[in-house]
Amino acid sequence: MQCPRCRHETRDGARFCGQCGVSLDPGMACPRCAAVNPPGQKFCDACGASLSPTAPPRAPARDARAYTPHHLIEKILTTKSALEGERKQVSVLFADLVDSMRLAEGLDAEEWHRILDRVFAILMRAVHRFEGTINQFTGDGVMALFGAPVAHEDHARRACHAALSAREELRAYASALRPRGLELSVRMGLNSGEVVVGKIGDDLRMDYTAQGHSVGLAARVQQLAAPGAVLLTEHTARLVEGFFALADLGLHAVKGVSVPVRVFELRGIGPLRTRLEASGLRGLSRLIGREAELAWLDSILARPMESKGQVIGVVGEAGVGKSRLCAEFIERCRARGVAVFEVHCPAHGATVPWLAIRELLRSCFALADGDSAEAIRRRVGQALHELDPGLGDAVPLILEVLGVTDPTAPDHSAPSVAERLAGFMRRFVRLRSATDPVVLLLDDAHWIDRASDELMREIAASVGDSRTLLLANFRPEYRPAWIGGSRYHQLALSPLGDEASRELLRELLGADSSLGDLSELICERTGGNPFFTEEVVQTLAASGSLVGERGAYRLTASIDALALPATVQALLAARIDRLGEPAKQVLQAAAVIGKQFDEPLLREVSGLDDRDLVAALGALEDGEFLRLVTPSPRPEYGFKHPLMREVAYRSQLGERRARLHAAVATALEKLRADRLGEYASLIAHHWEASGMRFEAARWKRRAALKVANIKVRGRRSRQTP
Repeated sequence: MQCPRCRHETRDGARFCGQCGVSLDPGMACPRCAAVNPPGQKFCDACGASLSPTAPPRAPARDARAYTPHHLIEKILTTKSALEGERKQVSVLFADLVDSMRLAEGLDAEEWHRILDRVFAILMRAVHRFEGTINQFTGDGVMALFGAPVAHEDHARRACHAALSAREELRAYASALRPRGLELSVRMGLNSGEVVVGKIGDDLRMDYTAQGHSVGLAARVQQLAAPGAVLLTEHTARLVEGFFALADLGLHAVKGVSVPVRVFELRGIGPLRTRLEASGLRGLSRLIGREAELAWLDSILARPMESKGQVIGVVGEAGVGKSRLCAEFIERCRARGVAVFEVHCPAHGATVPWLAIRELLRSCFALADGDSAEAIRRRVGQALHELDPGLGDAVPLILEVLGVTDPTAPDHSAPSVAERLAGFMRRFVRLRSATDPVVLLLDDAHWIDRASDELMREIAASVGDSRTLLLANFRPEYRPAWIGGSRYHQLALSPLGDEASRELLRELLGADSSLGDLSELICERTGGNPFFTEEVVQTLAASGSLVGERGAYRLTASIDALALPATVQALLAARIDRLGEPAKQVLQAAAVIGKQFDEPLLREVSGLDDRDLVAALGALEDGEFLRLVTPSPRPEYGFKHPLMREVAYRSQLGERRARLHAAVATALEKLRADRLGEYASLIAHHWEASGMRFEAARWKRRAALKVANIKVRGRRSRQTP
């Protein structure tokens, strides 16, 4: 057993540390938020839950493996950082039954157990549908995480979707119980922020959970909620604004929080669907530095006008402006009278079969979100008849995919339906573009569901002899099956150059003298990524460091370091989590080494053999995490984006970072043995970061002597005639 204060190894079963005397009693874990409380406390000092053994009736203890999706269990058990613990941006959801003791009092224990089981099943289904993790049952409710163990850049939106989905189904279940005199209702609370997540326990009884202030705040907000309500903190509301309908309930005093907390009620789905639309609420900045790319797209569009269908893939890293470029091009197409059908793939839709194709059909038939089932039937039938009376037999198929048919109809994911749908889409594309050109936009294709992805291959193959342009944008890690062929063109979208970045910042910030070198600081940090640039400016404005309005800001406080926006951190962390374990391990080791590093040093620090290291570096290059700076004689690599290194570094717990810093210092001493004086300062830095102060001081003295010798030699050389 290791002492939490001094790290002394104490024998198993000891109650106090043999080195510093600190108590090793683990205290009592809160049944709601898992915070460890000192022995003797009656209530949790993190979330206020009762620690009394006479708590309300609880469901039997559940093994986490019984209710956690298999892919999440595998992620936890096979990912080193998940087992050791890591920092993540997450959204925490607490949900519990209102007045559970009163409800249980008049029921047989077995019947109460059945009701609880049904409630838990509804909550689990909603959470798992949006790839959340139920990490704890709290007797009469659950605690769920979104964004861990698998990071999601849209974790807050997923949590809100899950809460609304669960609330709707729970209301239906409550209606069924009401005739029996049971008034069942659930209240929920959500908060987003950085937490430490990881394994608690051992493989025989393992819990994966989150700890930190953000967890306790979610629990406290849930306690403020009225029966049937879902409350969000301002942290979550800021991340989902526009995507959901929210009601500002004002400031509330929350126990354990020094300042009042602004609380919002989640009312329903909002009007926004994409991140670009959300940026539009603040006002889109002028498209800068993409004139050549727009001209290239215009040149390709000329070919479908002449019945030579084309396919274009716009590829680039997250935030580089793929969706914005495509949106600008689409507006040009519409201005020319070209028909445009759009599909925007949400991150949480990757597990929903046919979602992208369903959205494409809704766009093709001009269906609105609020249309009734009868209106959809009428519109689809009329549109197909006008296009070709022979398409009438396809109406039941289309309605089935749109989800407006008899619920007893066969599952539309069946292979025969997929084949019929592929045949229809090939025919539809040719007929629709027979007289007028058509542009099909597939936005964020890297999040397309598998069934739709397979069908997109059929659509791409069918555009050849039509007047159709299929335009898709996606990230480098996505490899569509329809890439290739003489009709396929790819546009690799790079970050903005220095001049374009400065121009964008002039438009965002203005030119007030108080701004000083802020633009240069932001340029260096964001690396020409337009989304990152706008998010950094937005974060500075939200924090009060910038006052005024867009394009006319004034800097009110000195800025030595720029905070990393939570949106950017979540986005990059999600990309890192999609890596295989060796590649993620190499990336984290590289982040500790520095901005640039050579392959032998990385091999020493990562502990991988040559074969695994080469494979990991190849994956990181292909995914555009790293770039090869110097190929020979000693390959050197660097982070492609400065913020990627920061996120890879910050996601690791301090203890792991300290171990890696010590490994880097040791490796430098070994690999740079012939030039230790030159590297003394760097070695000292890594020893200091590892917590080894004695070693750090020793190397600092050596670095100081090196500097002193250089100065002495310099003076002597100047004195020599």
